[in-house]
Amino acid sequence: MTERLFFALWPGPAERAALDRLQRGLPRRGGRPTHPEDLHLTLAFLGEVTPGQRTCCEAAADAVYSPPFTLHLDCVGHWPRPRILWCGARQAPAELLALVGDLTGRLHPCGFPGERRPYAAHLTLARQVAGFDGPPKAVAEWSLGWPVTGFVLAAGRDGPPPRYRVLRRWGLAAVPNLGARSVPVGAAPRRD
Repeated sequence: MTERLFFALWPGPAERAALDRLQRGLPRRGGRPTHPEDLHLTLAFLGEVTPGQRTCCEAAADAVYSPPFTLHLDCVGHWPRPRILWCGARQAPAELLALVGDLTGRLHPCGFPGERRPYAAHLTLARQVAGFDGPPKAVAEWSLGWPVTGFVLAAGRDGPPPRYRVLRRWGLAAVPNLGARSVPVGAAPRRD
């Protein structure tokens, strides 16, 4: 049996509330808003993953090292061809790009070559958007400083929203952590 998986930055409650307010304040023609609990910033999309590949991917994530950083979301846009309304960072921080590069490189032996397109740090706010005339002035000046302290492995499913659930979390540390860094969702951290 396979699962549809991806690694992502998962907003905390304050960031999720700010993103939800932004999403509701954007004028758009048509479209289906992303459920607030499904908002995330993808680091690496894996697609359908076997249990063996998942084990390999989790081991790859265990080996990733990245310090915490702040992600400044400060722009809103619309991609007409996939009909996506999104928000993102005008300038992706070097730490984010290094995290994506490290994770992607470690996923190669698991059978995931990574994207061919350059990485675009964004959160999908709505899908199937027929048009977007640009944000109103209040939104055009919108920004959110998101303190990033970890990343997750999440699974997608068909059906009504929310459609994504977090399977595991990894913390970011200012210095390499030689102990267990990931905690399965719902489990208490180990005390060794």
